[in-house]
Amino acid sequence: ASFFGAVAPGNPVLDSFEAELRDALRCLRRQAGMGEAEPQQRDLHRRGAHTLFNIWIKYKPRLPEWCYNEKLVKVGDSLAQIKEYKLALLQCYGRYLQQFTSVNFDDLIHDVHQFKSTFFPNGLRDKNAALTFRALVARNVCVYQMVCSNDRNLQKQESLQTCFNILSSLRLTMQLALPQKNLCWLIYNGTIHIYTICRHLMMIRQSAKVLEYLLWASLCMESSIPLLSVQYLTWRATLYTAVSQCYFDCQASVHGEIFARRGLIKIDELKQLESTSSLLENSEAKKIFGEATVKMSVMIFKRAVYECRRNPKGQFQSKLRINLKEAQNLPWPRTPTERLLTEMFDGVAAQFLAILEALSDSSRHVLHPAPPVPDEIEIRDVISELFFAGLEILSGNSLKKEKQLTGFVITAGEKGVSGDAAVKFVKLAFSYEEWDVFDSAIEFVVNFLQAQDDPVWKKAEMELKLLKLMQPLLFPRKIKHSFSVGENNTKEARIRRDSEKKQTIRKGSVKRGEPSCDLVSLATTMFSCISTSTQDIQPDKEMLVDVIMFLWQKCKKGLQFQRHGSDYLKYIHKHKAYQWIHILWMLNEMVQKVSIADTNVVMLAEITLCLTLILENAAD
Repeated sequence: ASFFGAVAPGNPVLDSFEAELRDALRCLRRQAGMGEAEPQQRDLHRRGAHTLFNIWIKYKPRLPEWCYNEKLVKVGDSLAQIKEYKLALLQCYGRYLQQFTSVNFDDLIHDVHQFKSTFFPNGLRDKNAALTFRALVARNVCVYQMVCSNDRNLQKQESLQTCFNILSSLRLTMQLALPQKNLCWLIYNGTIHIYTICRHLMMIRQSAKVLEYLLWASLCMESSIPLLSVQYLTWRATLYTAVSQCYFDCQASVHGEIFARRGLIKIDELKQLESTSSLLENSEAKKIFGEATVKMSVMIFKRAVYECRRNPKGQFQSKLRINLKEAQNLPWPRTPTERLLTEMFDGVAAQFLAILEALSDSSRHVLHPAPPVPDEIEIRDVISELFFAGLEILSGNSLKKEKQLTGFVITAGEKGVSGDAAVKFVKLAFSYEEWDVFDSAIEFVVNFLQAQDDPVWKKAEMELKLLKLMQPLLFPRKIKHSFSVGENNTKEARIRRDSEKKQTIRKGSVKRGEPSCDLVSLATTMFSCISTSTQDIQPDKEMLVDVIMFLWQKCKKGLQFQRHGSDYLKYIHKHKAYQWIHILWMLNEMVQKVSIADTNVVMLAEITLCLTLILENAAD
């Protein structure tokens, strides 16, 4: 290339190189947009990957090293954008990093001095250092995405270990880049990647191990002067919230509250600093400070709402328990919990968020309802009051009493209670066995969901439908109502509930061997959800797996697999257990479609073998 003059646009070698790269990327983009792995798609991918490999080999001796390396990283970024992570890692970032070392990358992440001497032999101020930092971070992102594509739920031990190696590598890279102000963009992006991976790990009960990485990300945001501006405050508050959440997940609520208060102090310090300028007069800046303050206050409320009742003081000294049924017609705030909400938060959206966070518990599963832990009277009272307040907000009554609302409080936009928050509230009511709240809230939320045109809300609607079907199966004849709001408290509503209760009892009175109508309805609804819905609007996979496991346990009892041959067929005929066989067939179809082998391969094998046994007995 240097033979033809400057290595710039117009140089025939460089122009030819870039033209061939564009053709290879165009080929790969075409196959990425074709969806499922069809033969034509695989052929395009193979051709694009082979072409890219040949281009790197062909032009390496023909281009200056700086130009070749820049193209390696730039093309890698383009491949990552179209989710060709493996190709980006092997053909671009990996090829770039191979010039420094050929040893296993994971062997270098435990010693900062070795890491620095390996990848930055000329020091951190070298002109190529920024490109190397960029390749190191991108390499880690690609490895994480490849792990997720093969093991989305991170169930394999090697997948977990790879994720923690990635976090260590990101931390080490950021440690070297932190003193360089011109690399603040890398610190910011690094905190985003650390947060993304840590949130994924927190969902699978790894909060204790990811805490140190989230703390590191938070401190990095505080240590980089360019990132201390108001522009990045929202993200900093998000990191603070994640750290506090980790502490709560680890049953260290005291530390969670302390860290949240520390975050509130940091936000106030920045506010005081900016008060000397005219920035605070900007409405956008005020909004940023307000949102950050709410995030921290929510984490403080998460512990304070319980602790102030365990150690009564001030306005909470009274030990008289409040009758929520009698209090529902009183003006807001009606309970100590509602008074604390009013003192700490302005607006129903912030109050509802605080309620959700106070009720959230990472150890709970939606379809494994249980009373609160620890089983203390004070804790039960607070939880009941939280649901009581949440239901009042959801119904709009709290604002109607203050003459601030004439419409519906649940919204799909920024104002009011978001649809996602309302759905989560209903799930929490189910999880805590707060059936009166569940029955009242689900009507408001379903009405909202059915009024939405966006198909995204269909997923939530399906999930609530499954909860409604599971309720009488998990707790037959145990549902009772202590209080309700709005329309549910009318005479007509009470008559309808009594009628539904009688129907439930009649449905439960089935003959021996037959599944109940509720169970058949649950199975057919599940089958319909999985068979007719696209992947992006199916209910949450954890919920699907729990429902399938529940149906399978019922199915095993109903079919009595210890019988064989003609005895088994006589049993089915005598007790009319044909519906059980139909449920079993639907289960077999469902476990295939939801890829249950990723989470419970034993159940997959059992269902398949039992259906096979029935068919063999019928054939004999």
